[in-house]
Amino acid sequence: MTKLFRNLGILIFPFVIMITVNEIVRHNISEKQHSAHIINGIRTINSKKNLKDNCTWICYYQTTNICKKKHVKYLTEYYKYTDSFYFGIINTLHNTGSYKLANIIFLVILCPSLIWVFVIKSLSIQSQIKKLKN
Repeated sequence: MTKLFRNLGILIFPFVIMITVNEIVRHNISEKQHSAHIINGIRTINSKKNLKDNCTWICYYQTTNICKKKHVKYLTEYYKYTDSFYFGIINTLHNTGSYKLANIIFLVILCPSLIWVFVIKSLSIQSQIKKLKN
């Protein structure tokens, strides 16, 4: 039973952290400053404008070099290694015909589930090694 709780905790904990950080950051942003931004009928915190020092929805809608040129300050020398992988994923998601659905299925469900399975398998193997040593 403890393994079940451990495994569920490993699955749920990252999502709890993401939601907590998102809610903390959202409350620290001045809503009056951003409350007028409506995209597709939904009120948003960030605008769709191209800003110099803040990531906005333009970085999401135009997955080009806007965000890299204006907002990324560190690790720029690694672009030669990461660009083909990053833009390969973005182009693959766009080529599915439904970018938003593919994004949720692949990056929110499939990848974390696969990582979770590998972590659980790794812990299981580590437990077996520990038993064999004793």
